[in-house]
Amino acid sequence: MALVISHAAAEGTLIEGTSKGDNSIPILKLNGWRWSRNLGSWYIQRSRDTAPKWHIINSTAEALRAAGFTVDVDVDDTYRTTAEVEADKIARQEDRVGALTDKAHTLAVREDAADQRAHELADRVPFGQPILVDHYSAPAMRKHYEKVHMASRDAIDAYRATQRAAGRADAAAKTTEYRYNPNVVARRIEKLKADQRRTQRSIDGHTRTLFVHDGVKHVEAHDAATGTYRENLERESGHLLDQIEFWSGVYDQLVDDGAAVAYSREVITKGDHITYDGRSWHQVVRVNTKSVSIPSIVGGSWTDKVLYINIRALRDDKAQPVAIVDGARQVAVPENA
Repeated sequence: MALVISHAAAEGTLIEGTSKGDNSIPILKLNGWRWSRNLGSWYIQRSRDTAPKWHIINSTAEALRAAGFTVDVDVDDTYRTTAEVEADKIARQEDRVGALTDKAHTLAVREDAADQRAHELADRVPFGQPILVDHYSAPAMRKHYEKVHMASRDAIDAYRATQRAAGRADAAAKTTEYRYNPNVVARRIEKLKADQRRTQRSIDGHTRTLFVHDGVKHVEAHDAATGTYRENLERESGHLLDQIEFWSGVYDQLVDDGAAVAYSREVITKGDHITYDGRSWHQVVRVNTKSVSIPSIVGGSWTDKVLYINIRALRDDKAQPVAIVDGARQVAVPENA
């Protein structure tokens, strides 16, 4: 039976046809594959909704063929839309939270039973009752105290297991919330835009200045991509643009809902005060494209920069709170004005 290495956006990269004892496992482990009990298959980590990891796929296929296996490779490099990916992630995360919550509940029941068992055994002997060494009951008492010790140990272990499971369930429940945090979304958009610009430069070709000597620029030229490489880059660029569009829509909705504020050079002026930690305020000495400059936070002669996406609140030069309404600054009027 031939082994089949497959890749699709929704499933990631998997291998089918392996069986216990067929000598494929050492090869898969050596090439970075991992076993999933949920999938019942070997898989490549973080391969879902990404470009095929051809270096792993090809090296695995070559090693398996060298070991005498017949290997077929079936790759679909079509991306899903970001909306589909996110809906799938949220659904899987909800399933994970449910499973972890059920596990924590089951462990809590076991913990209660183990604790009750330990108390029942301990209550059978008066508190502080010593073992009468020379008495005929000594062996039975030692055995009983050993049971109490073991039951108490089981109760403690059950408690710790319950706490771990509850912590994992709580962390899993916050994963989606964190992914849609305004600052996280804003940083994700900036990174995606940078990746897309870099990809587009590779498609179009570009030059960059390495250094300048005696007024002469020494540049490094990169030709426009061609052939299969260009097709892959164009596919990747389209995928990045789709992600940018999706997350920009998410951020716009966060702004409309009041969960985020779209600070920019259009609404902040020199002399304003900003806070990025919610505790200290800093005067704006310069307004830049993506950030504002503030005096050094450690008292140096230089300035520090704070990205707009990290600003938490804004005041004008008279320390009056400034709100951003429909893309325009609105200074709060003092009550006694």
